Amino acid sequence: MTPAVRIGNCSGFYGDRLAAMREMLTGGDLDYLTGDYLAELTMLILARDRARSPDRGYAKTFLVQLEECLGTALDRGVRIVANAGGLNPAGLAAAVRGLADRLGLNATVAHVEGDDLLPRAEELGLGTPLAANAYLGAWGIVDCLNAGADVVVTGRVTDASVVVGPAAAHHGWGRTDYDRLAGAIAAGHVIECGAQATGGNFSFFTEIPDLTRPGFPLAEIDSDGSSVITKHPGTGGAVTVDTVTAQLLYEITGGRYANPDATLRVDTIELTDDGPDRVRISGVKGEPPPPTMKVSLNAVGGFRNEMTLVLTGLDIEAKAALVRKQLEETLTVKPAEMEWTLARTDHVDADTEEAASALLRCVVRDPDPANVGRKFSSAAVELALASYPGFTATTPPGDGQVFGVFEPAYVPASAVHHVAVHADGSRSEIPPAAETLDLADVPTPALPEPIVAGETRRVPLGVVAGARSGDKGGNANVGVWVRRDDHWRWLAHTLTVDKLRELLPETTDLNVKRHLLPNLRAVNFVIEGILGRGVAYQARFDPQAKGLGEWLRSRLIEIPEELLR
Repeated sequence: MTPAVRIGNCSGFYGDRLAAMREMLTGGDLDYLTGDYLAELTMLILARDRARSPDRGYAKTFLVQLEECLGTALDRGVRIVANAGGLNPAGLAAAVRGLADRLGLNATVAHVEGDDLLPRAEELGLGTPLAANAYLGAWGIVDCLNAGADVVVTGRVTDASVVVGPAAAHHGWGRTDYDRLAGAIAAGHVIECGAQATGGNFSFFTEIPDLTRPGFPLAEIDSDGSSVITKHPGTGGAVTVDTVTAQLLYEITGGRYANPDATLRVDTIELTDDGPDRVRISGVKGEPPPPTMKVSLNAVGGFRNEMTLVLTGLDIEAKAALVRKQLEETLTVKPAEMEWTLARTDHVDADTEEAASALLRCVVRDPDPANVGRKFSSAAVELALASYPGFTATTPPGDGQVFGVFEPAYVPASAVHHVAVHADGSRSEIPPAAETLDLADVPTPALPEPIVAGETRRVPLGVVAGARSGDKGGNANVGVWVRRDDHWRWLAHTLTVDKLRELLPETTDLNVKRHLLPNLRAVNFVIEGILGRGVAYQARFDPQAKGLGEWLRSRLIEIPEELLR
């Protein structure tokens, strides 16, 4: 039995802590160091970079990190796998080779490509997007590592793939070792968002010691696919069953979590405390992957602009109605979309002017930049001396800005040409999975026995429940979990779709799906369409739905007194 492989993570997004690569390489032992630099919004940013120059389209901060750390990684025998290649993995691989040469280092650099479907978009029925990228799996990474690569850069692979690849290469797994692969997917899903596994963005953050600078996580993955999530000794934050639970619920759907290499049965995951800052993931079952691959489609949606007006003191609603009527009647050309939002941040008898003020936001979108440019913003400013008392704007007049839209699509896995490109230029075609399984969610688990409730108290849901939320295209995911079995019996019966709609009125007219995950004492909601056409569309105040779970936790709900003891 091969020993556990230690895989660390040093990036959860493009813009994460620059020092994390050095901290992970020098803070303790590792076999591999991974980094996740890509997200739906990032792909749009990189696509616009590439449109300006074909040599661009990758995460430049990765090179900044490597300039400081590549020598250390080679000295310590730590191999690096990152999806920082974005839309140009070949270009990044060449840049890494150039960096190594300049530093006088002998580094073997390989890359994985084939995710870029833009040249074949119309052929595949994907329309004419700015970028079209399939979510590849881990086997191109495995091929590069088996050929001796010190550094492997990829384009769009699934977030967990940068962890699954090193685990599969280290342990010699085959493509039908579904339980093992699913175990690595679970571990990869936990650590791919960096410090979110060690106390960052965590509902019970006040319980985390030294959250000033949390350490980044690592996974010790055994040959059977089970793992321990931990962090380097002496680093901030904490790894607990709760921090791992929160991350497992992040941006998933239900009992099945499909990846290109295996389908993770989330409903089989078991978490146990394995000592200080150590949580064991075991019992994971896997199934074949689906026959299709998800494709990230990013396009330019048009132009947007916004004005935010400050309304202070009395008659807030009447002031908002007046300026809205004035602006809408002043515009000679109405934008295609015009959205008003009044945030009642004002307080009665406030002791500061800011606390006495509300914010009125108007967002406009249109295919024609002229319709959302100065015609709009100047028209708002021109009302300054002719509208409600105390007129103040926080946004200066300006031109409209391009906004992007995201749309997921699916193509047959056989239509994607997954390729490992080695340091010597040789290429290995990675065939699609020979066995697939059409994705359908697992049967709804049986509800636990309800508790017999006595007296209740109206308190925030967050008194007993944690939550984590995030974006998936135009949808939002909200996972809610509790720590005790009696809390679970209450939660499963109480936090229904109807109750969620009651607590979060923004979801009233949207399609909401609920999934039960008893092993995690969790319910997971998928709220369809709440984010419009993706993050860059900025459909709401919180365009990535990162705070949606915390809003839910703040809402008042009747909880039995016995559960509050």
